[in-house]
Amino acid sequence: MLRSAVILLAIVCCCSCFAHGQSIDSSGSGPGAGPPTADDVLKKLDLLVQQNQQLEKQNHELMDVISSMRRSLAGDSHNPQAEALAAAVAKETPSDEGRLSPSPISSTTATMKTGNAATGQDDQEDPAHKRWGSYTPNAGFKVVNTEHGDLNISIFTYGRYLNQRALEPTYTSAFGTVTNLQQRQDFQLLKVQMKFLGWVMDPKFRYFLYAWSSNASQGLGAQVVLAGNVSYAFKPYFILTPGIMSLPGTRSVEGNFPFWLSVDSRLIGDEFFRPSYTAGVRASGTLRKGLTYQTMIGDNLSILGVSAAQLPNYFQTNATALVWMPTTGEFGAGWGDFENHQKLATRLAGHFTYSKENTQSQPNVDEFENTQLRLSDGSIIFTPGLFGPGIVVKTAVYKMASVDFGLKYHGLALEGEYYPLHRLSNFTGPGTSVVRPNTDWGYQLQFSAMLKPKTLQAYFGGSEVIGDYGRPWDFRTGLNFFPFHNRVVRSNTEFLYLYRSPVGYPSVPFAFGGTGPIFHTNLELAF
Repeated sequence: MLRSAVILLAIVCCCSCFAHGQSIDSSGSGPGAGPPTADDVLKKLDLLVQQNQQLEKQNHELMDVISSMRRSLAGDSHNPQAEALAAAVAKETPSDEGRLSPSPISSTTATMKTGNAATGQDDQEDPAHKRWGSYTPNAGFKVVNTEHGDLNISIFTYGRYLNQRALEPTYTSAFGTVTNLQQRQDFQLLKVQMKFLGWVMDPKFRYFLYAWSSNASQGLGAQVVLAGNVSYAFKPYFILTPGIMSLPGTRSVEGNFPFWLSVDSRLIGDEFFRPSYTAGVRASGTLRKGLTYQTMIGDNLSILGVSAAQLPNYFQTNATALVWMPTTGEFGAGWGDFENHQKLATRLAGHFTYSKENTQSQPNVDEFENTQLRLSDGSIIFTPGLFGPGIVVKTAVYKMASVDFGLKYHGLALEGEYYPLHRLSNFTGPGTSVVRPNTDWGYQLQFSAMLKPKTLQAYFGGSEVIGDYGRPWDFRTGLNFFPFHNRVVRSNTEFLYLYRSPVGYPSVPFAFGGTGPIFHTNLELAF
């Protein structure tokens, strides 16, 4: 490539010199020549036009070489000789090379085609004006594409206005503990997530790294998370992934974030029952068309805000999900029929999670993603003296099962999840012999409709937790507006009503112990 560039540069210089000398000889302006005639002037003008056309052609050839060299440099950024030559060529050849703009939204690589008013040509024919790159929903923009790997950058963020001022000011638990509620009203750039993903050395070997902040939790543990995972696809039915991931114990932690009806917010039933994010190893894959699985072994139920010194020295946390999509073999992205299925899409899935937890491995109550072992009134079982004077739970076993279903057709979607088992048992610690196992169950149900395809969506839903220490529930309704007819930008407005919420922390709109109405509106960017 470098040798070709040097040879081409030499040819261009020789051609230019030859054309310049020919112009002097034919102009009749050399030593001893008389004044030029009209025919001489016309011949000179014709010759200049020909020379200009030839130089323009050579310039286009040079731009091809420059583009090719720059593509080579992208794959060999440590070649000083190539860098110096490219810099010299660019310095001697003025052009518009380097004007870049993103490609249109597409799931495959696409080059935008724009007109050139000055030349009447199409920019797609001119490498100096090509737009490059590709966009894949939720995988972002491809910024590197080489034989050794690629890199996509994706960003998720949203701003939120929240009003909880109509909540009741206090909450009394089943054990008589009174909690004062903070009736918040604030604006937040609530979350920023930057994702870097792609493959390296082998397309089967992929990486997914991210930085994740919860700005409503400023000053608390896990306010900023740097995490990720790598994976290798041995076969379509066996993909091995070590790293930090969500335990697939309910539908919302299968990996479908952020494609939910509400912006970054679950119903309280899902929030109460689900496991969270932890470090571990996951196996996943497609067993046949429409039948997928995930199974994971992890350190604990939630590692965010928990140091390695707090973790037990055994692996007794695992979660498994089996998903069947019988009619179409797929179910779209997340909740709601944004895709506008023309054939009925169906889904049926089962999940099971088991974990032996101790008080040290639990995140603090205000932590971001603070999944804890709770009773149905929200009380944390590791609270000293909760079950009586001198009784302190040191370890407990968590078992949880869920079954979810979904139907999507022509922009309508009905989706629900049933939690038949949430059991806390096998307590150890001073005085725990008198503490009986606790079992809860519950459900959630959501309905949505695209009022205008790919533009306007309405939804409502609710959930309930049913247990020995209370029966909390919630209801919500909202409207999503997609101004660019895709899921990259979304405006969301939602009203929800809580009754004795057993969950809540700063990064979600619902408050722990809350009873009453809440309003919030969000502007989301997810590309």
